[in-house]
Amino acid sequence: MSVQIQFLGGAREVTGSSILVQAGRSMFLVDCGMFQGGGESDRKNARKFPVPPSSIDFVLCTHAHIDHTGLLPKIARDGFRGPIHATAATADLLRIMLPDSGHIQEREAEWRSRRRKRAGRKDTPPLYTEADAHAVLPLLSPVGYGETVTPAPGIRASFLDAGHILGSAVVRISFEDGNRERILVFSGDIGHRGLPIVRDPTPVERADVVVMESTYGNRLHKGMEETREEFLHAVTDTLGRKGGNVVIPAFAVGRTQDIIYLLADLTRKGLVSGLTVYIDSPLAIEATRITLRHPECFDKETVAVYEWREKNPDALRVVVSRGVEDSMALNSMRGGGIILAGSGMCEAGRIKHHLKHNLWRKESSVIIVGFQAPRTLGRRIVEGAKRVRIFGEEINVAADVYTIGGLSAHADRDDLLAWAGAFRTPPDKAFVAHGEESVSIGFAGLLSGRFGWNASVPYPNRTIEL
Repeated sequence: MSVQIQFLGGAREVTGSSILVQAGRSMFLVDCGMFQGGGESDRKNARKFPVPPSSIDFVLCTHAHIDHTGLLPKIARDGFRGPIHATAATADLLRIMLPDSGHIQEREAEWRSRRRKRAGRKDTPPLYTEADAHAVLPLLSPVGYGETVTPAPGIRASFLDAGHILGSAVVRISFEDGNRERILVFSGDIGHRGLPIVRDPTPVERADVVVMESTYGNRLHKGMEETREEFLHAVTDTLGRKGGNVVIPAFAVGRTQDIIYLLADLTRKGLVSGLTVYIDSPLAIEATRITLRHPECFDKETVAVYEWREKNPDALRVVVSRGVEDSMALNSMRGGGIILAGSGMCEAGRIKHHLKHNLWRKESSVIIVGFQAPRTLGRRIVEGAKRVRIFGEEINVAADVYTIGGLSAHADRDDLLAWAGAFRTPPDKAFVAHGEESVSIGFAGLLSGRFGWNASVPYPNRTIEL
């Protein structure tokens, strides 16, 4: 069986992960992600798909993050009707995340159209609508960890725990090639070892071809103990000595639940008390409920913390924002609160309002707990911008900014090398993706030097014959 792959995104960049695979008579996608970061990313999202979506037989999703799934509504609107195979937890998360993304697309298109009208220009339609996203949901086909599906004749796929977020998976695909089985492994996003809630990544021992992420392939995260201490200092110093608010831009799926877990664990151990956490994200609230419905994804430590939380529900006060009024009320809060809101890269959603009302206040703090893509508002804050523009207004950055990499859901360099080192023999070919160009190139060199892998960094939209 001849096999070709084409990186439609996530090659020499971090977002937009999507790989088109032609295997014999079957054509399918591994992920179908949205580009993030504005400007050029918006143009990439709007461009025509390289093949008619109706010709795609099925999709395999590694996990629910929008940079891996956010264009599913677009291809479904344009004719895709095949099954979307994903773990049960990923399928549940997509049922809330995709409609939320559609709602955001409509809101942003409306905002852009008002600006264009005032300039005497034509309206711009949304990338897709909430209705387009709802049309995707009947196509979801849940799969259990370790379960094998046969989405097309001669093709088998199984989902192994990636340890990144709830439901995240490494996808292992096998093809019949005469008397031999050929194996392709797509890492998706690999998790940081020791991450709260989810189990560590499952090692893979054999593959002919590996597509591997490299988001943090050039750096090391702090250890979890050091991370807890830094996080504890940021919280207690801000709420105690400075008397301000702690604002945390948090991805609704994964990071929000990690932060709640960490605060509950610190409270359980008597290191903090009397904390109030405000979850200002309808999506994060739903994602937290879904998390609690999937204990099959939990590690042992998480089980212990949740059992303690059930017995001590008032030890950590968690307040959810039910509507816009609740969210707006937080903007007048001068101190004493921990505000969790999306989006995680500060590009959209309610976090922008909370940053507008807290960034300029030296008594408040911002804790960055996840990857910030280039050209995003979060990246500018992390890089030390003295002023940033939010909703057209220039805001002074006077708050303390903490960047706590140890809470990243992404593997660091040593995590990635440990995962690669589990292969008993080097794959015939390895493609390093999902990383900024210089990082991917450097990590491909590490794989070659350390393990003798034939590793390279693919270019986007070029067909590769395997």
